[in-house]
Amino acid sequence: MGHPTVIGTNRPLEEIRIDVAGPAALTGPALAHLRALGATAPEPPDTRTGPARFTATGPGAGRVTAHTAWADVLPDVDAADEATVQATTGMMHVHGRREGAPRGLAVDYAATCASVLTVQGLLAGLLGRARGGGTATHLATGADRAALLTLSQYLAAANAPEAEAVPPAPGGPPFTAACGTRFELEALEPAPWARFWRALGAAEAAIRAGWPAFQFRYATACAPLPEELHRTAHAASWARVREAAAASGAEVCALRPLAERAAEPRSAAPWTLTPHARSRPRGTSGPVAAGALPLSGLTVLEAGRRIQAPLAAHLLGLLGADVVRIEPPGGDPLRGMPPCASGISARWLALNRGKRAVEIDIKSPAGQAELRELAAGADVFLHNWAPGKAEHFQLGADRLAAVHPGLVYAYTSGWAGRLPDAPMGTDFMVQARTGVGEAARPADEPPAPSLMTLIDVLGGLVGAEAVLAGLLLRERTGRGVRVESSLLGAAETLTAPALHRAATGQDPRRPAGFRRPLPTADGWVAPADAPARPAPAGSARLRELTTQQAVAALRQQGRSATAVTTDLTALPEDPRLRGACSRDAHGSLVVPSPWRFA
Repeated sequence: MGHPTVIGTNRPLEEIRIDVAGPAALTGPALAHLRALGATAPEPPDTRTGPARFTATGPGAGRVTAHTAWADVLPDVDAADEATVQATTGMMHVHGRREGAPRGLAVDYAATCASVLTVQGLLAGLLGRARGGGTATHLATGADRAALLTLSQYLAAANAPEAEAVPPAPGGPPFTAACGTRFELEALEPAPWARFWRALGAAEAAIRAGWPAFQFRYATACAPLPEELHRTAHAASWARVREAAAASGAEVCALRPLAERAAEPRSAAPWTLTPHARSRPRGTSGPVAAGALPLSGLTVLEAGRRIQAPLAAHLLGLLGADVVRIEPPGGDPLRGMPPCASGISARWLALNRGKRAVEIDIKSPAGQAELRELAAGADVFLHNWAPGKAEHFQLGADRLAAVHPGLVYAYTSGWAGRLPDAPMGTDFMVQARTGVGEAARPADEPPAPSLMTLIDVLGGLVGAEAVLAGLLLRERTGRGVRVESSLLGAAETLTAPALHRAATGQDPRRPAGFRRPLPTADGWVAPADAPARPAPAGSARLRELTTQQAVAALRQQGRSATAVTTDLTALPEDPRLRGACSRDAHGSLVVPSPWRFA
């Protein structure tokens, strides 16, 4: 790939050419990210069907290839496009929990995640080659693998031996003010939640009853709140709602339309890569053993909470890195979040399985010194602390670069400092502020952020992509790198097609009924996307057929279709998955790896 001392660049794919072919849904996001990383990537031919194929070549890089299909685990007939992938994997079910019936996401979420996973695999393969190892040079992934990864927490919880702390039921934000303004509310603790609703005059019983469902909405993808709270919000003006939030410590954000977001400045890439000024000692990453995964021998320190940073580190671990998780004294409190498997949270295991843990009190000088010592022997330090926290504890990028000039310092943030008026950087607030709440639903549904954690999960994928880019850049330049990704960058990646439509005067939203499953006598069936074709002939008659009969009828009409998964407990045994899921030592469900290497 070229000697580190002769390559001077801030982009890791300089001098790399990547040839691409395949449908735009599977290639578009990947192409944008590869070009932002410096690759020369000619515009591919307009191919509507088939898998996506990527071939990376360059000086010293050899040849690394990737194959991205709709179906890599599932049968092709059951995962022919975005709609059928969402239906089969349970994504429509999870997204539809708020309404009490399956709903398709109007954004190409599975395809976008698969695209990012493809870029990760290419970067990992090139990194393995740059490190001088005999690692695999071909990878395969699929939109179905990406979808299962994004649903891993929900699948693990549904298949745990314990029940949810709050039983899932329809309902949830956003709320609507008296003037019609739809808004999201965020409160991470019960006290601000209670103060906000008291300021608006809500009944104490409703305030107390609503908190558990609201708190667990990140886990259950629904929030069956007392109707009293919605009535209270609807009786207040938007100005009064904002006053209550400001006085209580809670935060509110009005749902922004895509047209308004399209008029604002956006970044060309969802991350930034900034090489350190000082050079690192040569050879700190070491070669890769023949047949080993591309990140084997590298150490990642992760100080993350919730989803974004832990998922990014989990992906790096799946690529072979040794991940050391920094936890507070007493351990991560989320280890005990129900439902549990063998005493450990099934959701926590989905993100942190296989990591080593070290308990450090980063608030103490001794703990800060201990973490700096660990960083001196690591390759990556990754965190998603609140803005300014790392610098306050003398654990910022400059401080750790002084300890280890070759470190890849990765910060997965909420807003990357790009929106000065931004609210709290959490999933649903980002969805509200960036137009995701409008893009995720077709034109006949009111805008509402999905209660599936779309942006936290995609933010974790983008964060891992950024770290891999930083590691490859370090290998090529001989310098450590500061990396920052964000939930904002993830939202921009997901909404890029809708924002393009809005910016060019087109309707940014998908048409009425888009990706809406059709009811059958015993369930639901999802036809493949076909925006240029009329609704399936005889769709009303499908209510009289079993789901199996309805799928057969649609296929006889020449339409791809599949049964919609509405029971996550049955999914692991679904014959369409071909036994792809397994169990770990705790008995918790494990989804298949997002890649296959050869």
